[in-house]
Amino acid sequence: MFSFRGCGRWIATSLTKQQLPLARFSDDSAAPRTPHFDVVVIGGGHAGTEAAAAAARCGSRTLLLTHRVDTIGQMSCNPSFGGIGKGHLMREVDALDGLCSRICDQSGVHYKVLNRRKGPAVWGLRAQIDRKLYKENMQKEILNTPLLTVQEGAVEDLVLTEPEPEHTGNCRVSGVVLANGSKVFADSVILTTGTFLRGVIVIGLEMHPAGRLGDQPSIGLAQTLEKLGFVVGRLKTGTPPRIAKASINFSILNKQTPDNPSMPFSFINETVWIKPEDQLPCYLTHTNPRVDEIILENLHLNSHVKETTKGPRYCPSIESKVLRFPNRLHHVWLEPEGMDSDLVYPQGLSVTLPAELQEKMITCIRGLEKAKMIEPGYGVQYDYLDPRQISPSLETQLVQRLFFAGQINGTTGYEEAAAQGVIAGINASLRVRRKPPFIVSRTEGYIGVLIDDLTTLGTNEPYRMFTSRAEFRLSLRPDNADSRLTFRGYKEAGCVSQQRHERASWMKSSLEEGISMLKSIEFSSSKWKKLIPEASISMSRSEPLSALDVLKYEEVDMELLAKAIPEPLKKYSKCRELAERLKIEATYESVLFHQQEEIKNIQRDEALQLPKDLDYLTLRDVSLSSEVREKLHFSRPQTIGAASRIPGVTPAAIINLLRFVKSAQQRHAAVNESPRTDQRLCNTDQLEERQL
Repeated sequence: MFSFRGCGRWIATSLTKQQLPLARFSDDSAAPRTPHFDVVVIGGGHAGTEAAAAAARCGSRTLLLTHRVDTIGQMSCNPSFGGIGKGHLMREVDALDGLCSRICDQSGVHYKVLNRRKGPAVWGLRAQIDRKLYKENMQKEILNTPLLTVQEGAVEDLVLTEPEPEHTGNCRVSGVVLANGSKVFADSVILTTGTFLRGVIVIGLEMHPAGRLGDQPSIGLAQTLEKLGFVVGRLKTGTPPRIAKASINFSILNKQTPDNPSMPFSFINETVWIKPEDQLPCYLTHTNPRVDEIILENLHLNSHVKETTKGPRYCPSIESKVLRFPNRLHHVWLEPEGMDSDLVYPQGLSVTLPAELQEKMITCIRGLEKAKMIEPGYGVQYDYLDPRQISPSLETQLVQRLFFAGQINGTTGYEEAAAQGVIAGINASLRVRRKPPFIVSRTEGYIGVLIDDLTTLGTNEPYRMFTSRAEFRLSLRPDNADSRLTFRGYKEAGCVSQQRHERASWMKSSLEEGISMLKSIEFSSSKWKKLIPEASISMSRSEPLSALDVLKYEEVDMELLAKAIPEPLKKYSKCRELAERLKIEATYESVLFHQQEEIKNIQRDEALQLPKDLDYLTLRDVSLSSEVREKLHFSRPQTIGAASRIPGVTPAAIINLLRFVKSAQQRHAAVNESPRTDQRLCNTDQLEERQL
């Protein structure tokens, strides 16, 4: 269960951002005995804060239940945000007016874009974060969000009622039961329990029940979910030890400096809060054969690494790396934990050996010979629920109006949690208002890729986002997340502020105007060579080149173009973000045309909806094998496209489903004579002819 202090204490946020002081009520105060909210969010981690804030932005009266208010915004593991694939998620969360990107721009101590050697479609925005500053800024944001109330408390059970007949599900959630027996009623409930579901901390052979170091696990809630019929799995993760900064010999290590200028995460910020020259460096060192020896000689003292529970494939413990990749040197990045912090985080050294062996191992590493370990590393094992039991809106299929977000769905990482949180918060609010769900498809964003992978493929190991998971990387770039999602969020969900919408609208119109202007300026290749001698333009080209064509050359940017042709291009180089985005648009112009055709084909698949109440196990009108029926019954895909991505669902089965959909739509058309249905039948005929 979530640990709690003073379960009756309520912390109500003010309804105006100017009123910072909080109203705190004791057990015998005038706080409501049976409160009712539109949305209740359980858990104050990265998924929970985004979910609660998103639901409140959508206009829902929201309650955030957390074990301790002072841990809201706590970075339990690494002191960093972003990276390859993860930076894309942060940009998309920001495009929907989420919190983490803006808070990172206010709290970072080292900003760097990864993958710069490759194209901007796969750049990875990343920042080292000041733990203390991030937590302070996140708490300030959460505790001053209109319509959002925060309460400390432990949730032991769910309040369940009869299901709504027009929706699938065995029952409907209508509130939660706290540890003291009191109830809080709600129209939608979001679970963001992180690693707390039957969580266990492991150091060496010692195991202690805990969601994270110092916090009790959630047992009652885990038992409730299991009794409701949810398929439960077990995963594990870990964290490195913390080292005293003063005990490290940085002078012999490889130093990495931040970018200059720093690229902010948020679209509404032109700069980050700190100048590049004031930011902190990171340092690189490596393991060595002596580290391998210590690990291999003491495997019998490490229960975490011997367990059959799956750990993260792409961020494994040092023990796993030594076992999987013997006789190799492994990177260890020494990352600062804050501007005034005395601790250093050794990224890549996640370990669960007994504490004394951890310290022995650390001192074998170059630069750490005299290092002092302040906190030992440890492993965490916890329950997660098979994500194929949720829909793309993140609402569960078994319990109506119950949403899951974050590590409960089998993911790992702050960014993946935040992305699920913002979608769950939006859809929980829309569900209350009986509006259609807000679905991001895999053709629209990395958020869509993340959720589609989870809901159709499931996972048996902690899921992490990479750019390689997306089919349409050239279209789903970090720079254009606002044009993909902000307008939808503003119109369909109401989660985007007027200020952000106006900023996105200005950028959209400026880009369109700039591209049009660049296309209209045409000269011969010889004249362009005279204007911009730095450009490697071939003089043999006979046809004229537009300014947009010239901008495609690697050595040309908007600043160089504006110097060559001040009027009318000078104004497009003044805004750094606009100039960079025009360069990116020019770079990908020719290839994006072909990718858009592929996206249209996928969207046609997604437009073919499968009936939500379809009983695949007893369906007689379609020829499907028993194996396929079981897979479809468990995953319950909402579209033909989603069904085609389920492992084991054969092309023949998809064709038979297509015929079933076509037959059903024909019957519907005969009754209603709907021209819209006729168009869908046309789409079905075209799709059936394609090779699957």
